[in-house]
Amino acid sequence: MEQLTVDELAVRVGLPGSTIRMYQTKGVLHPPRRQGRVAYYDASHLERLTLVQRLQARGFSLPAIAELVKAREKGASVAAVLGVGEAEGPDDWVRIRVRDISRLVPLGDVRPRVLRRAVQLGLVRWRRGWPHARRWALEAGNRLAALTVPSDDVLDKFANLRTATDGIAADFVEVFERRLWPQLADNAGQDDQLDRMRALLVELTYTAETVVIGTLRESIRDAAEEFARRHGLLPSDDFQPAWVEEPVPIAERLIDTEEDDEVPDEPTIQRFLDRGDDHDEPVR
Repeated sequence: MEQLTVDELAVRVGLPGSTIRMYQTKGVLHPPRRQGRVAYYDASHLERLTLVQRLQARGFSLPAIAELVKAREKGASVAAVLGVGEAEGPDDWVRIRVRDISRLVPLGDVRPRVLRRAVQLGLVRWRRGWPHARRWALEAGNRLAALTVPSDDVLDKFANLRTATDGIAADFVEVFERRLWPQLADNAGQDDQLDRMRALLVELTYTAETVVIGTLRESIRDAAEEFARRHGLLPSDDFQPAWVEEPVPIAERLIDTEEDDEVPDEPTIQRFLDRGDDHDEPVR
């Protein structure tokens, strides 16, 4: 491994030696290896200084960089550093005991294969001889077990769900990278960017969760309607309840909700937009 003195390192990164020593004092650069009175730096110091320069160019202060670096060295995830999804609550990891597994796996189907697959899917983590799971996963597992849903079905559906949510997350991160991340560079001379980045990511995460939950509810409503039709649980399309002809406002509103939604063409939408909100008649 290449060994560099502080002066040689300074030439490599284009910084004064005093700045490198200051970075060590501030906690953003780890100490060098010493041989007698000479300090030697290596490739890890070059990489760290490159990171520091890149973050400073984005407007991150030295205390913020030190916070990021120290948290990462302790094994904290990026989400934990940025305050996204790692707070105590339904997302924190809890240790699973044998009695928990017995409740999670219905019909006495407690097999190593099932638990191992849960670990492979990331639903369970094995740390220091103990399995751990997110609190929300334990609660959901208990509900599904009470409904006697087989464990293989649960894991199959979780695998499909994780694939879908990975795609959703990638879409929102792409929006962050394309639309919000440049804002941090444009405002690099203003407030500390770590707090700004945290605020943006928390807001984006909350919005993503709201959109996903709302969209999932709509999908479940549509799927339930289709299930009911498939199994003959609904009246035929020409069925008319006895109260349809009665002039009851609530009946009229109920009938309206059963009409098929329209998909207007663009000229109709433009007429709606041009007309404004001062009209009560529908746009045709």
